[in-house]
Amino acid sequence: MKYSTALLAAITATATSGTCAFQSAAITSSKRTTTTPPSIYPTNTALLAATLNDSVSTNTPTAATGGKRKKTKAERLELASKGLQVHVIGLSIHHAQVEVREKLAIPESEWNEQSALITSTGQVEEAAILSTCNRFEIYFAASDPHEANARVMEFLQERSGLPVSVLRRNIFMLEGDDAVWHLMRVAGGLDSLVVGEGQILSQVRQCHLHSIEEDGCGGKVLSRLLNNAVAAGKRVRSETAISKGSVSISSAAVELSEHMCMKDLNLPFSEARLAVVGAGTMTRLLITHLASRGLERIAIVNRSMPRPMELQEQFPDVDIEIVLEDGLWDVVGRSDIVYTATSSPDYVIDKALLEEHGQDGGRPLMLVDIAVPRNIGSDSGELDGVKPYNVDDLKAVVAKNTAMRQREMIEAENLLREEADSFIGWRESLSAIPTINQLQERANMFRTEELKKCTRKLSQNDN
Repeated sequence: MKYSTALLAAITATATSGTCAFQSAAITSSKRTTTTPPSIYPTNTALLAATLNDSVSTNTPTAATGGKRKKTKAERLELASKGLQVHVIGLSIHHAQVEVREKLAIPESEWNEQSALITSTGQVEEAAILSTCNRFEIYFAASDPHEANARVMEFLQERSGLPVSVLRRNIFMLEGDDAVWHLMRVAGGLDSLVVGEGQILSQVRQCHLHSIEEDGCGGKVLSRLLNNAVAAGKRVRSETAISKGSVSISSAAVELSEHMCMKDLNLPFSEARLAVVGAGTMTRLLITHLASRGLERIAIVNRSMPRPMELQEQFPDVDIEIVLEDGLWDVVGRSDIVYTATSSPDYVIDKALLEEHGQDGGRPLMLVDIAVPRNIGSDSGELDGVKPYNVDDLKAVVAKNTAMRQREMIEAENLLREEADSFIGWRESLSAIPTINQLQERANMFRTEELKKCTRKLSQNDN
């Protein structure tokens, strides 16, 4: 009796404290090899080669061919404790041309729908999509890396219509600790075109919120990872100076146009007539940075009135002229610099449209496109006087900002490593859950047996 009771106590103690014990051990033994620059990942070469082959789309079952059914959320939660590993496949401004990125761009309203499509065949247990102007990334968790990566590559092929050879030149693929570290750097703003920019943190947060919605495919592992990444991004920005100063794509666009104004337009930036096509978040940021440079008059072209009117209220010191989209070409004709930031999948301005509306007479005109998919056709630069720029042209502008933030990046990376280790430790502790459950079952079995023995003895004593 004493032996069983002691064993019961020991097992119960192990069961109740086992998670913390395993987590601590996992953190201590956590391995990381990603000490390389942000856009260089030397690991997983074999996995990449094995996945990106010509048979990637023929060996993978799909919903149309009677593949595995999509697992329920409860099943995905159960699988999270059975060795699910984190992966990321994607492309960003560091790896891929804008022509490729725009073929894969997914509106935020479709993130969950497309994530469900990825998990529909069963090879991928959890999935979450992050699609922004500068990156397209699919975070997913699976127990079989080869099948999961093949499924995601199949999805990329189907959506983009691009052959494997083109995708191979543009994508990156990471798994395990490398994938976790990548997301931490993304949320911290260290992988952004403009280091420390704050918009990406908001986008990662939206990715997390969508993943835990009723129709989301986040599951236990990915939702925890994304939540940790958001917390890490907030910590980096509050404990370092990484986000101080001009740290957004919008500010980089303003810097570019200011720098090139005299060269392209032979006009001081302060005297340029400005217009913005679109009235979303990017436009609000543009106006913020333009106003900080003393520019007080801006024309906004939009499909409807409500959003531009909100901007008028937010910037009472800026003279904002609101023009509906059918007045676009009148605004272009009297502007020196036109910024475009719409969600339109088609070109808003290109060579043919400029010629059609009489804007091919050689008048100097700067077009700055900060949208993905692009709003401005590159062929517009074939016209005399027209100078188009897109997000890829911002790299040179932000190079000096990156150099200035090197010291802050080092401090930020130290904080991010702590947050990454925390998640990795938790993730590795999940492997102990089946053992803990077994211990608890054994403890309950011993308790039941001992209770029966005591009951029989008490019954005999009563007799």
